[in-house]
Amino acid sequence: MPTYIYERKDWPLFRWDDESILNLLGSVRHSQGKIMGRMEALGFDLRNEATLETNTIDVLKTSEIEGENLNREQVRSSLARRLGMDIAGLVPSDRHVDGVVEMLLDAIGNNESPLDEERLFGWHNSLFPGGRSGISRILVGEWRRDIKGRMQVVSGVIGRETIHYIAPKATIVPAEMKQFIKWFNAEITMDPVIKAAISHFWFITIHPFEDGNGRIARAITDLVLGRGDGIKQRFYSMSARIRTERKGYYQVLEKTQKGDLDITEWMVWFLRCLLNALVEAEEILAVVMKKNAFWKDKRGVSMNVRQVKVVNKLLDGFEGKLTTIKWSRISKCSRDTALRDINDLIGKGVLQKGEGGGRNASYDLVW
Repeated sequence: MPTYIYERKDWPLFRWDDESILNLLGSVRHSQGKIMGRMEALGFDLRNEATLETNTIDVLKTSEIEGENLNREQVRSSLARRLGMDIAGLVPSDRHVDGVVEMLLDAIGNNESPLDEERLFGWHNSLFPGGRSGISRILVGEWRRDIKGRMQVVSGVIGRETIHYIAPKATIVPAEMKQFIKWFNAEITMDPVIKAAISHFWFITIHPFEDGNGRIARAITDLVLGRGDGIKQRFYSMSARIRTERKGYYQVLEKTQKGDLDITEWMVWFLRCLLNALVEAEEILAVVMKKNAFWKDKRGVSMNVRQVKVVNKLLDGFEGKLTTIKWSRISKCSRDTALRDINDLIGKGVLQKGEGGGRNASYDLVW
């Protein structure tokens, strides 16, 4: 008896219960329409700001799912430069950050272009520019070969691992990917949200690369959703929501991969996750609007580069309380300079002193 879905005779003839997903799909489509409508009503600069914020979150979260924590400022700066946005406080970014950014922007900005081996290999090269995953050297820009044994998804400490999934043999990966790519590029009458769900599951089940399969699966998802929205910008992040629901994500994948060709449970989970991502997009938009309103209110206030950088950090959702010490660390300046910057902004009505005093003094924005 087959253990995994790809071993079944009817693979990959997926099926699902339309009645189970119809209402969810309708809710997703309604929320997508609302988001697109609100974005179209915004000016060019605000749309770009919302795109930058969404893409920054997307890059950070798609890497966090795989256990990598990228530097937010590097990600934001890399995105801003590639989007041609002139914003203050840009910092240099390393090539690994640039690679993840380039993959995402290609998936979103070129979502009408076909998917093929060369493009997928290019994405893989972008993810691993040094040919390594951590300290381990891996095959980059080509399908896995399983030189060290079958590809497995495992958890737990060495010697007491739990095997969650064993991928198809490497010898059949080229044929499997050829079939997937042919289906993906074919002109078929299918709702793009449904196609995004199937594409994600199908690709991650084949697991064609030695590493990076999850990030590339999510890039493919962004590509299909962007194509369905008819735009080359992203205003909601599926990766951020998957990061929040990571436990459920892995559970439903494992269960579906060990089932038959009925993927209804996966489809329901995917649609609910996407719906939650759209709700979060409303929150991101609210932050962008609030930030814009703040700068409009303070447009007559002169600030130096350090002050603009820290104020933007506060507007983006600063964790904890802002103190003189934190200011000096963020701005890479002395505490005396930090205190002068702070007092200057207090005098200009941009900052106000919070509770506490002395070394415990903290500061908040004046809205």
